[in-house]
Amino acid sequence: MKHAPSYTFLSPSDWDERIAAADDLASPCMLCPRACRVDRREGRTGYCRAGNELYISSIFPHHGEEPPISGTRGSGTVFFSHCSLRCCFCQNFQISQESEGEPYTVERLALKLLDLQGAGVHNVNLVTGTHYLPRILRALRDAAGRGLAIPLVWNSSGYERAEALSPLKGVVDVYLPDMKYGSNESSQRYCKAPDYVEVNRSAIREMFRQVGPLKTDGSEIAFRGMCIRHLVLPEGRAHSGLVFEFLRSTFDAADITLSLMAQFRPMYRAGEFPELSRGINRGEYETALEEAEASGFNVFPQDLLRLDDSFCIDFATRKHEPLTGR
Repeated sequence: MKHAPSYTFLSPSDWDERIAAADDLASPCMLCPRACRVDRREGRTGYCRAGNELYISSIFPHHGEEPPISGTRGSGTVFFSHCSLRCCFCQNFQISQESEGEPYTVERLALKLLDLQGAGVHNVNLVTGTHYLPRILRALRDAAGRGLAIPLVWNSSGYERAEALSPLKGVVDVYLPDMKYGSNESSQRYCKAPDYVEVNRSAIREMFRQVGPLKTDGSEIAFRGMCIRHLVLPEGRAHSGLVFEFLRSTFDAADITLSLMAQFRPMYRAGEFPELSRGINRGEYETALEEAEASGFNVFPQDLLRLDDSFCIDFATRKHEPLTGR
């Protein structure tokens, strides 16, 4: 059975309403929890360093996401430049903090989304795009009008204002957020976000309210719902237990799909923090995995013995894979 994406049911007035709401949040900019209030229409930049123009680093079919996202044909990922969180250990630091990318028009992005669909990917996967929300919505409206009809994945750090997620209701089919920290002590130390926990938990509630638990089709490909990512950090610095405790106390455990990641590497500025100067060990990961599984969550684990550096993308050299179809 084919499941039509949510956005294909939106009327022109529905799109107008969502775009207007995003525009209101963007000028002055209140799209992210940093609430810089800069007027980006005048070329000013805030904490995320994004200006008024849309910047994208890479667009290609990604085969390294969770099984229900990548499937057999890949996930059509769009890696947006800049980020409002900017963790010191970000594996995508070239785009999140070093501004790797090139300018895009709304129409060009819309056509690229159609190219991804033509290449046969299972979904469109928008990575860290909140600071470009008004332009993304315009590109999606354009692409939908030209025939885009595959699920939309919103892939983010989880540091999202619930108000900024509101215009995405009925647009996003699958939310793929991080829950990076269970304690603001770590979020302040590693990404200067002293309110991460409260903001993140509010965002997770809003995402779940919009799409509910993860649902897959007969081929085990996600078409709706939420999958949460949690990266285990050395020495328990992600406070994983507190993340799991929140999820257990807030949701039915059977409704939670958790991707428990073991892929931490001391990249970017992680070496400035002694406790982050190494990867995690098996004991650290297995402790978190045992608690997650005992909590009753649906867990996608990673195998430490099979991990290499293939998940680390060099965005300076990998741009846009040739796409066929359409």
